Amino acid sequence: MHRSYRFFRFGIVLQLAGLAALAACSSAPQQPKFQQEMFDTGASPFSRHFAATSADACEAARRALLSHGYLTTTTRSDTIDASKDFQPSGDKHITVEFHVVCTPGDDAENSSLVYANAVQSGYALKKSDTSASVGLSILGSLSLPIRSNSDAMVKVSSETIQSQKFYGRFFDYVDQYLRTVVKAVPVPQPSKIKASELPASPPAAPSAPSTPSAPLTPATASAPAAASTSAPADTARNGLASQPAPTAP
Repeated sequence: MHRSYRFFRFGIVLQLAGLAALAACSSAPQQPKFQQEMFDTGASPFSRHFAATSADACEAARRALLSHGYLTTTTRSDTIDASKDFQPSGDKHITVEFHVVCTPGDDAENSSLVYANAVQSGYALKKSDTSASVGLSILGSLSLPIRSNSDAMVKVSSETIQSQKFYGRFFDYVDQYLRTVVKAVPVPQPSKIKASELPASPPAAPSAPSTPSAPLTPATASAPAAASTSAPADTARNGLASQPAPTAP
């Protein structure tokens, strides 16, 4: 009996020690989040290099956010602000705000550096009680309390998203838009030339006007025939004249 009493007291001591240690741990102040921030020189999930100008990279980021349902609130050649709302349950609401900044790289014409960070804010439905009193002068200083309840969405959390996979998927999608849409050079297609667009042919050189021939009269019309009929006679006559006269025997 004496031995069991010792074990009982020893168990009580252990329980008290455990409760004291738990209370000490819970009462110890936790280290703030900003003191856990380590600015190391390793790879950052919030930035990535692209082989394009900063304007093209921001345009690809804008298209990537719009294609996933984000509402752009600020759009400039070097800055994009967008937000998207989520409703996980009836009394909870989550908003993701995206902020993108595009800066030129080492070669401003062919490289750029894009920074992105997203903040997730949580809202919860809270009920608030409001009370008012009404004084009745007839009954003296008697006051009647009036209470009413109202529901409102109250911001309960806000934190920058730290997931490397989250930003990796975003930058991969920006690179896809940059290669397929923004920097894609359209292939020129042969255009069909309409007949109305053909160059007009030069006008033909004007020909020399022909002189009208004089109408033939009956006299002139018969003149060639007469000349042709008289030609053999003249030839015969000339030939006889040109022959030597026969000599007398």
